[in-house]
Amino acid sequence: MPQQQPRFCLSRHEDAHFEPMHGYRDWLKIRDLGLNAATNGQYDAWVTRANSLGGSTGRHYHNYSFQIMYVLKGWVKMYYEGEGEFILNAGDFVYHPPGHVHDFMEYSEDIEIFELASPADHSSIDL
Repeated sequence: MPQQQPRFCLSRHEDAHFEPMHGYRDWLKIRDLGLNAATNGQYDAWVTRANSLGGSTGRHYHNYSFQIMYVLKGWVKMYYEGEGEFILNAGDFVYHPPGHVHDFMEYSEDIEIFELASPADHSSIDL
């Protein structure tokens, strides 16, 4: 069966809807930007916000071949294996190489992060 062609995708700010990450990371909520459906799972993009303070992902990695983070608002304290801990502020960008261990440790109440990954898969491998 041939793969479906990617289609146009537009996600408007005024239509934004954030869903809590139930049972996974309840302290975060995400806005799906529709890229997963538009690209048939080749890519995924979302915006992450805090649902409550005090959460941490713990050290983990993903099976993505590509992953980036761009801080839109607020700040987040991250750990990156082999690099150390960093406070990322609005305007900061990070590329996570495949299998790179990281930890979302602390964050401001107003944190807002744009994330893009390929392939589309929100699973984490916890360490």
